[in-house]
Formats: sequence, structure tokens, C-alpha cells
Amino acid sequence: MTQSIKVLFVTTSNDKLGDTNTLTGVWLEEFTAPYYIFKDAGIDITVASPKGGPVPMDPKSQSIIVATQSSRRFLKDADAMKMLSNSISLQEIKAADFDMVFIPGGHGPLWDLADNKILNELLDEFNREEKPIGAVCHGVVALIALHNEKGDPLLKGKNLTAFSNTEEESAGLVKIVPFLLETELVSLGAVYSKAANYISHVVTDGNIITGQNPASSEALAKAMIVLLRHNQFLALSRKEPFLN
Repeated sequence: MTQSIKVLFVTTSNDKLGDTNTLTGVWLEEFTAPYYIFKDAGIDITVASPKGGPVPMDPKSQSIIVATQSSRRFLKDADAMKMLSNSISLQEIKAADFDMVFIPGGHGPLWDLADNKILNELLDEFNREEKPIGAVCHGVVALIALHNEKGDPLLKGKNLTAFSNTEEESAGLVKIVPFLLETELVSLGAVYSKAANYISHVVTDGNIITGQNPASSEALAKAMIVLLRHNQFLALSRKEPFLN
């Protein structure tokens, strides 16, 4: 029997925008679109967060105005909602148990995933094993504290994308967020690219796949599956070379 593929979702536990009383959390579409891409492909999903327990959802992402087919489906899916209400603490997670990792955004990650020691160690292990690492929108912030074997920022020279400065301006949060993600990535030496505001844009560089914004979530999840299957094919061909 073929062993099932396992993906780890790492979400924020943070539900406030800094010192304000404005609620935030994970942006629902960035969780739900990949969730159903993976689930419908028969991939096992585990959800983890820094604190464990309920994952906060940004209220704005649940509004009728921005609700997507996947988010509406998710909010009516009792099993899916139960999973989001019972995330596992990152301390209990072992990278060896998973084939790939995905980090959705929302503004919450800017405060608790930007330099999370436990998450850094997990992502370092995923990267050493060259397992697919996917991050979308503000979820890309989870990669900024990682380093390569030379001690340089892992993202130095990497082609990637994330929520852009112009998108942050359009959200009206430039003065509230701790830093602008695009600016931070460029300062680390990343080769940053972007599309127009809220247009899907996905970039793959080695085992790291990034998406610019919520609209990129579905394409990013599909790209992760393609990369994983490609890697599995290469591993199989090395183990069992084709005969002439």
C-alpha cells in the first residue's frame, strides 16, 4: 500500500494587530484554498501553531465581500473547522513526520512567526531534506530568520514573492505592521518580484515556493504538489534506474 503524503500547515496564534485592539489572525482564503487542494488530492493535513488550540481567523477574511468558494465551503465543513479549532503546538511537531510544509498568511504571522525559534528549527530541517516549503502572503515572514550553511540569510539570492508594499498601503496598515515584508526581504538580499495588487503570483526557487497574496493560494498549493511528485519521481529513478 502506498504511504499517504503528509503536509504540515503552520498558522499564527496571534489575534491582534500589534498593540491595537483590532483583530487579526490567519487570512481564511490562504488556509482554505490550499486545504481543499491538498485534501481533494488525498493528502493528509496536520495543523500546528505556536500556542496550539484554536487558530484565530481574521474577521475581514470571513466577510461576504471577500469570501471565496473554498472559504464558504470550509465554514460549513464541521471536520475542517474542528481541525482549525484544535491545532497542535509546534513543540509537539517533528519535521520527519511530514513530506512538506505550508505557511498561510494573514497579518498575524508578522508578530509570532517572524523569528520563532521552534519554527526556525523545523523549517531548517525541512530545508536540509529539500522538502517543499510553501508560504503565501505574510506567511513568507516565517522564512526571514533562516540561514544557510555559510551563515548567510537563507533567502539571500532566492527568487521569491510575498505581500507587497503597495498591497500593504492599500490595506491601510503601513504604520501598524512592525515592518514592510517586501522591504525586509529585499534587505536580506532576496530577489523579490510581484504582480499587480491582489493578482495571483507564485515563484518557485528550488524547494521554496512563495505566493504574493490570497489570490495566489490555490496556484501555490498546486505547485507544491507538482514539486513533491517531481522529487518523488527523481528519488524513485535513482533508486530503481530504468532498464534499456
